[in-house]
Amino acid sequence: MGLIWGILEAAVLTACCLGCGWRLMHYFQLESYQLPGYARSLKRNAQRALIPCAAVSAVGVAAIVLRLPALIGLLMAAAMAAVVFMRARKEKLKKPFVVTERVKRLIAIHALSTLAAAALCLLAFPKVIAYLLPAFEALLLVLAAVLAAPVEKHINQQFLNDAKARLAAQPGLIKIGITGSYGKTSTKFLLRDILSVKYCVLATPSSFNTPMGVTRVIREQLTRTHQVFIAEMGARHVGDIAELVELVHPTIGLLTSVGPQHLDTFGTIERIKNTKYELMEGLPKDGKAVFARDGAICEELYARCPLEAKYMPGDLFEASEIQAGPWGTRFTLTDRESGESVRCQTRLLGEHSIANLLLCCTAARLLDMSLDEIAQGVARCQPVEHRLQLLDGGGGVSIIDDAFNANPVGAKAALRVLENFPGRRIIITPGMVELGGQEAAFNRSFGEQMARSVDVAILVGKKHTQPIVDGLLAQGFAPENIHVVANLDESTKVLHAMMKAGDVVLYENDLPDNYSE
Repeated sequence: MGLIWGILEAAVLTACCLGCGWRLMHYFQLESYQLPGYARSLKRNAQRALIPCAAVSAVGVAAIVLRLPALIGLLMAAAMAAVVFMRARKEKLKKPFVVTERVKRLIAIHALSTLAAAALCLLAFPKVIAYLLPAFEALLLVLAAVLAAPVEKHINQQFLNDAKARLAAQPGLIKIGITGSYGKTSTKFLLRDILSVKYCVLATPSSFNTPMGVTRVIREQLTRTHQVFIAEMGARHVGDIAELVELVHPTIGLLTSVGPQHLDTFGTIERIKNTKYELMEGLPKDGKAVFARDGAICEELYARCPLEAKYMPGDLFEASEIQAGPWGTRFTLTDRESGESVRCQTRLLGEHSIANLLLCCTAARLLDMSLDEIAQGVARCQPVEHRLQLLDGGGGVSIIDDAFNANPVGAKAALRVLENFPGRRIIITPGMVELGGQEAAFNRSFGEQMARSVDVAILVGKKHTQPIVDGLLAQGFAPENIHVVANLDESTKVLHAMMKAGDVVLYENDLPDNYSE
């Protein structure tokens, strides 16, 4: 009976750890299973992440201290863990926790390692030590992740090898890599739309820009009919782009921007710059590189690039007579070699969209598309979901959905777009994140810019948006037109209470769940 009870007790304590650790596993997934990012998420969300785990342990320890029957104490701890688990499961999330095959493997290893720890504590230490395990669930999950790492590395390598084999089996496939601190996803879809006039194109969907994300697309979607494959290449650490280049082996590379994105992981702009340049370093000697004309780092990298075939917007095409408004953007596209011109129109909002279009037009010319074909492609281009996407809010209200944007340059461009709209201008934003030690300064600057472009500011998250408030007030923005709310649901209530026909509402950025206050 003692052995059976010991096994049952260890198993229930293990279940308690897994139950109260559900939210922690979600944070781990949101951070792409990277332990440093997971640690930062725990630090940001210490109260929500750690207190429930400690509460489960506290209930069990209290039962032991009060000398309650062992079964009662165990049931109390289990009940508390069940409450924590159900609350985490019912929590309204922007990006729900997905129990993938990888998560299933992690849970299995986590359960086995925690069961072993619980059994050891029950056998070798006072019982109270075993009941303290849920309080250390964050560390137990780290242990499980470390134990799972060799397994995941082996599985990922098999998938990568299969993806490489599939690409190698299509030697005629044109492979294009796109990277940048921001603008890469929009540019990817614009290029896809333009090239689709002449070619059968596969582009990685959404923001699939990691080695395993790109690998999945290659294995599941690439077919013999595809003539062009466009891979978005994201990075949070030095070497990330090089890893993607090794997988795809692109012959054409596009660099959209270099700026202070993911400073919390890179640390410095210099490291971001060198990481983005890994794409151009990985191109073959006869490869072709297209750099954004930004008057700054991209042009510096253009000068560094040794490739003979390197271009910037304006080299092959130039845009003139640009008109931007709520209806989109019109411009004249001129082929600098032939002097021919064509009038283009697109639903893309803002003059800044022309820069990305010129990058794509340049790449299209490198693939022998004519001026008329390129103009047809530009007409096909549509706003990317959640990136300056104009929506009908009903009742005469316009919505600009820029929820995916999260960088200083993009935010400034969004405010310029907002200025083109008549009527009362309202912004709903939580500000920007992942900008390291400069985050507060960037958000204050955002507030200062906002003061010149909006009539009403609804800010989501009191602590995180305080620098925005400071920037607004510093520019003389009326305090009564600043509304600070706790979450997106509350912002919707505030908006609906004031909204009227003729208003235009800009949703600028939407923080992931591990950044919620």
